[in-house]
Amino acid sequence: MKRTWKCLLPLSAAAILLCATACGNQSASVGSGGSELTREISIGWSGPQSGGAALYGKNTLDGLQMAIDDINNAGGIKVGNETVKLKLAALDDKYQPNETATNARRLKTENNTTIIFTPHSGGVFALQTFNVQEKFLIAAYTSEPKVTATNNPLTVRIPPRYDTYPKTFSEEMMKRFGKKVALVPGTHQYAKDWTALFKKTWTELGGEIVAENPVDYNKESDFAPAVTKALAGGPDVLFVGGASQPTALVIKAARDQGFHGGFIVMDQAKVEEMEPILKDLKLLEGVIGVNPAYLYPTEGTKKFVDSYKKRFGADKIPTSETAYHYMAMQVFAKAMELAGTTDDASAIRAKINDACKQLSDDNVPLLAKGITENGGFITEPKATTMVDGKYVQIPLPAQQ
Repeated sequence: MKRTWKCLLPLSAAAILLCATACGNQSASVGSGGSELTREISIGWSGPQSGGAALYGKNTLDGLQMAIDDINNAGGIKVGNETVKLKLAALDDKYQPNETATNARRLKTENNTTIIFTPHSGGVFALQTFNVQEKFLIAAYTSEPKVTATNNPLTVRIPPRYDTYPKTFSEEMMKRFGKKVALVPGTHQYAKDWTALFKKTWTELGGEIVAENPVDYNKESDFAPAVTKALAGGPDVLFVGGASQPTALVIKAARDQGFHGGFIVMDQAKVEEMEPILKDLKLLEGVIGVNPAYLYPTEGTKKFVDSYKKRFGADKIPTSETAYHYMAMQVFAKAMELAGTTDDASAIRAKINDACKQLSDDNVPLLAKGITENGGFITEPKATTMVDGKYVQIPLPAQQ
């Protein structure tokens, strides 16, 4: 009996060691045939889960989680002789860049993440100061052109650049309403940069800026005072924008004070998301902004919208944040397969263009056609404006 126990003890210790190894951040198990391993990796996300931009953050997370679930339900991704499943590791940064940086270091250390999504330019800029050194990819959901102008080799900008919008938006509003504009933008970095470009564009087109009253969209709840100051200048058009919820409240405050002009809306806010907040479509008459994702006519977009409604409710509509994050996650997953690695950020980045071309817009919404040398997805954006209670699509220059 003593000899038997002596033989079993080493085996027990080995079993314990094997179990401990399998329970780490990247869990692994041997497949049924013993030749294929299955493991799990984390996809990082740092964005707003509290404050005025919380809904915006949720929209991005919903798209990521839907993509991860679909990838896992289809069997995961194949990397070498391994099957890899994905899981989402999300941290609230309250829309504060310093918190984004802290979260990214935590995600890298605790979850060994090679890809970290963040949906605001301030957060992206914070991560770009150390992501190359720390060897992780930034999945940048921001239309800020500067994030790719830095030529950071491990940054991928997901949505179209916002410098596509101001000229078309301005020309349409000048034609319909007039050349006097008052500004009621947000105070976050993205809004400041957008506003600077818009002011330059508006004045170059012969327009006049009659008032400028920035307000913190993430903290303020009563926008009436800022709107009152803006309307005192007698504008034909109001320039507004931040997250959808507060932007809708700015529009309502203006309508409540008798404003009948147009609204130029930064691409962060979405008309389809403002509709249920305002409840009356007449309040959106004369608004111009980015085209709702559900209006893109591809089969992949239709499938995505149907899937979203089944998951979140028949009365729910996915925004472009949700659709773009779904698309981006599918592209990154395919790039990992093509690169044969989940750990080498540079190798994954090198395969993103090929990944875009191997996916089909019959299955993926808003699919990018490829990626530019400096890291921006090549997309075909559209604008939308409301005319007589109906959305009218307006073409925009293709992103290159």
